[in-house]
Amino acid sequence: QGQLVESGGGLVQPGGSLRLSCAASISFFSLSTMAWYRQAPGKQRELVGVITNGGTTNYDDTVKGRFTISRDNAKKTVYLQMNSLKPEDTAVYYCNTARGRDIYWGQGTQVTVSS
Repeated sequence: QGQLVESGGGLVQPGGSLRLSCAASISFFSLSTMAWYRQAPGKQRELVGVITNGGTTNYDDTVKGRFTISRDNAKKTVYLQMNSLKPEDTAVYYCNTARGRDIYWGQGTQVTVSS
């Protein structure tokens, strides 16, 4: 059984930047599509974006042009670079992957955008 551990969250002012990391202890990391989700208070968890094992990325329209997902297969880590942050980006951010019927989630990291 693998594990995903997010880090890098915190409090940032509007317009600021943060970089989240997700360290994966799964043997199949280099083969996996990795995803970032977020969940704001009182809302459903939503997909932020994904990165395939080949490095292709896709983003939700709400973050396109501001957020960038990257990965380092040697470190088994996926990153979420968040720029031009807005108050509506405030949420708990989770990384995610799946293999067959097994779905993996991290514990989440809180991002708060506020002045």
